[in-house]
Amino acid sequence: MKPLFIIGYMGSGKTTFGKALAANTGMRFIDLDFYIEQRHHATVRDIFAKHGEAGFREIEREMLHEVANFEDVIISCGGGTPCFFDNMDYMNEMGTTLWLQASHDTLFSRLIRKREKRPLLAGHTDEEIKEIISTQLSSRAPFYSKAKHTWQSDSLEDRRQIDSNISDFMEASIFFKK
Repeated sequence: MKPLFIIGYMGSGKTTFGKALAANTGMRFIDLDFYIEQRHHATVRDIFAKHGEAGFREIEREMLHEVANFEDVIISCGGGTPCFFDNMDYMNEMGTTLWLQASHDTLFSRLIRKREKRPLLAGHTDEEIKEIISTQLSSRAPFYSKAKHTWQSDSLEDRRQIDSNISDFMEASIFFKK
């Protein structure tokens, strides 16, 4: 089976949803940022510091092209991955794309809990974070909206909600129907 690429803004639940979906389907799960870190023996933060965003985006594109050739895999992409080069068109060509879409309120609630772990948000006030989310969502929406499928991801807060979402997704999804 061709890859399933999960895209969406940070905090939309890409890793949570992807891991749960992989566990329910027997497919392999790959978090693209973690894959980059393993292949380059450096954290995303360190790669950004050493090579800048442009250098990181080149590496990200190269690694995306690598994992896109894997079979039976669910790939959680970084929030910016679809927005650079021809990445979104490439993912649509190589497999199925799924945009996990969460409300501004849900994103804010999830992101403020772990703001210090996210370089983009560390040190910002709540109001600044709300503005960052709003601005970035507006600029990224044209890329995200190219996804073949969209799934509402506001309800991924506990095991029951996650399991329910995965069950509903698999039932509704043509991706898993033979």
